[in-house]
Amino acid sequence: MNNPLHNEYPADSLEAKDLEYIFHPTTNLKQLAATGPKVHARAKGVYMWDNHGKQYLEGMAGLWCTALGYGEEELVEAAASQMRTLSYSQLFGGKTNEPSVLLAEKLKAMMPFDAGRVFFGLSGSDANDTQMKLMWYYHNAIGRKEKKKIISRLRGYHGVTVASGSLTGLPYFHSHFDLPIANVLHTDAPHYYRGAEAGESEGEYVRRLVKNLEALIVKEGAETIAAMIAEPVMGAGGVVVPPQGYFEAVGEVLSRHGIFLIDDEVICGFGRTGKPFGAETLGMKPTTMSVAKALSSAYLPISGVIIPEFMYEPMAELSGTMGTFAHGFTYSGHPVCAAVALRTLEIFEEREIFAHVARISVPFQQRLKAFGDHPLVGEARGVGLIGAVELVQDKATKRGFAGKQGVGAYCAARAEANGLIVRNLGDSVAFCPPLIISEAEVDELFTKFDKALNETWAWVRSGS
Repeated sequence: MNNPLHNEYPADSLEAKDLEYIFHPTTNLKQLAATGPKVHARAKGVYMWDNHGKQYLEGMAGLWCTALGYGEEELVEAAASQMRTLSYSQLFGGKTNEPSVLLAEKLKAMMPFDAGRVFFGLSGSDANDTQMKLMWYYHNAIGRKEKKKIISRLRGYHGVTVASGSLTGLPYFHSHFDLPIANVLHTDAPHYYRGAEAGESEGEYVRRLVKNLEALIVKEGAETIAAMIAEPVMGAGGVVVPPQGYFEAVGEVLSRHGIFLIDDEVICGFGRTGKPFGAETLGMKPTTMSVAKALSSAYLPISGVIIPEFMYEPMAELSGTMGTFAHGFTYSGHPVCAAVALRTLEIFEEREIFAHVARISVPFQQRLKAFGDHPLVGEARGVGLIGAVELVQDKATKRGFAGKQGVGAYCAARAEANGLIVRNLGDSVAFCPPLIISEAEVDELFTKFDKALNETWAWVRSGS
């Protein structure tokens, strides 16, 4: 690729080598060739430094994942100790290892529903891919072969594999990838600020969305629909917190029509919303659950799919007939990943991390919601230690900016210039700091963002 920046970096620099060799995920590849990459060099606690020594407060916990912050020695030691003892072991063919067994036991005990078994993978994407396959396999096993469709939601994010990318309800993840595949349906996103009609109360809005959901179920035929998948709080779709009563109403409709609920806790799980799982905060009643990210504080890749025993039993029976249950990954139940995840869950308990989040989320949400008064902010929303501000041209009409203006991206760039890492999701700017953040660090985070927001407001007014 012809890269005008290539000559600006020394040939042996990481920037130059990155531009030469790396194919970046979820990136504007053409823009990257013009601007060059940002090299992260080291990190500790809630701070990160680039290769030029500039310090940043990590306001996104990496990608919604480094729950215990960076450089946690307990997790480093857990990995090193396990590597010395048993660096790899598989779960295929009935083989097992101690860290995987103990982690599965721990996870089952933590579940807010009647959990039975844990299937291990490496990422949230493969977890939700597995969820889809298990729904198909289970319904085949019980003789309901027509019950295969999965309902997801517009703006939901569930991964990027062919199956999980289809479940994702964001156009960028479908366009030119020939997604979604068959048997995936999408219903409304529960974003009251953007979706409510004039004069519609939150209760009325919820009833309309649930009516639309039921109409979709009736149209498609409940006998053809296996499950609905949902994040308690939408992450990559803009940090959308559903109105009160939404999941209770959705759950009632699904239960009445014999449709399962897959709870995607990849972002919300393990304390992010102030309780162990987002389902507990938002009133969800899951049938199954996907977990990843904070499960190991992102120190090593691991995911889990947790299902009830009533689903496992017919699948086990079918595998006996078939001769095997033919799904799994080389690294399913990797002992080093499992050991780190197990120690992560122990640290959550030992340090009372979930209680800390419940306390620190009060000043976090207070500072966040105060941005709702800013002339550039249409809505400031969030729960626990996750939130976003949505930038608009006109607060009264909620009129947003044209995509090509890149206002959200400019605001995120100004935050970075001021030593704060955030993430723009279109013109919504998201916050998701490590769960260990202190009140002083929360103040630092929002003080830096306040400066970035004011700089963005000045830029917008200048007509740049």
